Amino acid sequence: MNRSVDNNTENNELFDKVVAIKRVVKVVKGGRNMRFSALVVVGDKNGRVGAGLGKAAEIPEAIRKGKEDAIKNMVSLPIDENGSVPHDFIGKFGSAEVLLKKAPDGTGVIAGGPARNVLELAGYRNIRTKSLGSNNKQNVVLATINGLSKLKTPEEFARLRGISVSDL
Repeated sequence: MNRSVDNNTENNELFDKVVAIKRVVKVVKGGRNMRFSALVVVGDKNGRVGAGLGKAAEIPEAIRKGKEDAIKNMVSLPIDENGSVPHDFIGKFGSAEVLLKKAPDGTGVIAGGPARNVLELAGYRNIRTKSLGSNNKQNVVLATINGLSKLKTPEEFARLRGISVSDL
C-alpha cells in the first residue's frame, strides 16, 4: 500500500538534508566533463519524508534538483505514541537492507548516517536500526523509506482482519 502525499507545501515547513554529493566524470574527446550528483532527503518531521537525486554541472543546482525530486516522491509514514515504529520490519532496496526496530521512550534515534537522516526528517524520536547488506548511501536511504512506508498501524491490521483493535 503506497501512501502518496499531496504536494501542498505552503502550509507546512519542509526540512532538507544533503546525504551525499558525488562528482561524476565523463571523458570525451576534448577532455573531462565533470558533473555532480546530489542525494537529498526532505521531510516535515511529522510523518512525511521523501528522497530525490539531482544531477547538474554545479553543486547548488544539483541540490536544488534533488530537493524538487524528493518533494515529488514524499510518502506518509506511521508514527506511534512513543515516536517509534508500530512494529519491527526490514526494508529492502537492491542489495541494501535496513532493520527497523521499535524502541521505548528515551532511546533516541540509533541509526547509521543515511538512515539517520531519513528517520530524523520523518519525525521518529525513538528507533533502533541496523543496516544489513550493501552500504551504498542511495540504496540505504531508499531501503529505509521503503521499509517505513510498508509499516502498518494496529488500526490497519484490525481493518484488514475485520476485527476491532481491542481484539488484537
